[in-house]
Amino acid sequence: MGTVARPRNIISVGSATTGEATRRELYFFNLFRVLQACIYVGLAYSPLAIAWIDLRFPLLGRINALLYLFFALVLFLRTEKVLGRVNLTVAVAVLYDIVAAVLALASIQDPQSGIAILLMFNIGAGAVLLPPRLAGALALFGAVALAVGATVVRYYDPHYEIGPLESVLFGTAYLASYGMFNVLGRQMRATEALAEQRGTDLANLSQVNDMIIRRMKTGVLVVDDANRIHQLNESAWMLIGSPKPELRDLGAVAPELSRRLYHWRTTGKTDTRAVALAEDVPEVLPRFTRLSPNEATNVLIFLDDTSLVSRRAEELTLSSLGRLSASIAHEIRNPLAAISYSAQLLAESEDLVVADQRMVEIINNHCARANDVVENILQLSRRERSRPELVDVNAWVNNFVEEFKASNDLGMDQLRAVTQPRLIDGLVDPQQLQQVAWNLVQNAIRYGRLPGEPARVAVIARMLGDKGPPVVEVVDRGPGIPPKVAAQIFEPFFTTHEYGTGLGLYLARQLCEANQAALEYVPVAGGGSCFRITLVNQIAPTPGRS
Repeated sequence: MGTVARPRNIISVGSATTGEATRRELYFFNLFRVLQACIYVGLAYSPLAIAWIDLRFPLLGRINALLYLFFALVLFLRTEKVLGRVNLTVAVAVLYDIVAAVLALASIQDPQSGIAILLMFNIGAGAVLLPPRLAGALALFGAVALAVGATVVRYYDPHYEIGPLESVLFGTAYLASYGMFNVLGRQMRATEALAEQRGTDLANLSQVNDMIIRRMKTGVLVVDDANRIHQLNESAWMLIGSPKPELRDLGAVAPELSRRLYHWRTTGKTDTRAVALAEDVPEVLPRFTRLSPNEATNVLIFLDDTSLVSRRAEELTLSSLGRLSASIAHEIRNPLAAISYSAQLLAESEDLVVADQRMVEIINNHCARANDVVENILQLSRRERSRPELVDVNAWVNNFVEEFKASNDLGMDQLRAVTQPRLIDGLVDPQQLQQVAWNLVQNAIRYGRLPGEPARVAVIARMLGDKGPPVVEVVDRGPGIPPKVAAQIFEPFFTTHEYGTGLGLYLARQLCEANQAALEYVPVAGGGSCFRITLVNQIAPTPGRS
């Protein structure tokens, strides 16, 4: 499916291309040459011809006729074999045509102008099949050869009928024939090349359409009136349970789909309920239509994956929600900044009682929380494109841990970096990786702790196996995450904390996917959680590094 269609049986002829048309033209040209040789043999050997035609040079005429007939037959029988060298074959053949015609005219006592006229067709056919200069040279050679032959024969026979005037006229006719057939040949080649190009374009378009259909997420099947599957794409094959290639009966492959097709054929109504056509495959919504209004047998079936539909709807909803939320967030920031600034000024007052100080602290805490919500919403709506570069993951993890410790007062909590003695390179945008890891470490310190104990968090750089991709893991020794909750933690706006926004992990995964990386939750044996970032492998070793 990935190849581009190319025209078959294309052979270079001069500046044009030829295929089946050239083979046919060469076939008829060689067939005409056989008939032409038979005429020469008839004139030289036939008793009827001998009765009214005298041979001036009998031996020359008969040998010439036999050799020309042999040459014509061999060339005719080898038409298919000479298609690879058309220019050389046709040029030699036309050259021999001229020599044989001149010898035939010289050997006949009473020459017939018909032989000279027959040669005109040979020259014209050469003009069609050969490049213009070569065909013109042969036409000129034919005119000169006829004039020279007539002059030599007249030296032996002063009564020879082809005189100088007739030689000039025949030579002019050969050149005119060359010009006319050359124009005709160019027009034929241009038309043929255009037709072949159109055929190639149609073949390529057909393959592109076939590739698009094969790669469609929507399943597509073609079923005839006998309930047999004629064609299906990859998505349809998976959605009906990946049947064996020899299974073509729709009733045996997908009974429920066959039942719905029968219902649609008989009533014209479509069952709009989602259905799983096999085990461990997503539910689909079947749709039926005929290939054309006049087509009463073949039916086109579309299988819409409901999970894809839901995902697209979710993406559209999130996109719209992100734009709306960003607009609202901008409006919230100004009054939020004023409230926070006023609370800070109020906290500096010496007349505040303890209860008022507690109220000011509550205001500051909630302002900070509201600001975090605004920042997350703005990140959701203005994600920047990733700029991946080759990163030394060991060095990056060490720098990240040092920077996090310098920016946050950890108190009794522990944060450490775990690196490997080997070089680990990964392709990632370091700024976006920093944003993801910062979010994961904050969550680990906040939620990944046992009651009454400090948090113990490690940021690990390692390889998955000997030749696996590089990973960055954030591991804590807290209570872990229940399986039901773990299945939803990356969904937007899902949170188990009363002060959470449910956007942190969703944004983290989106940033990872923008870097062709993967973020997943992995339970830790003995308790705890692990959030693993799987990076892209290094494609080629960096010069100067080992």
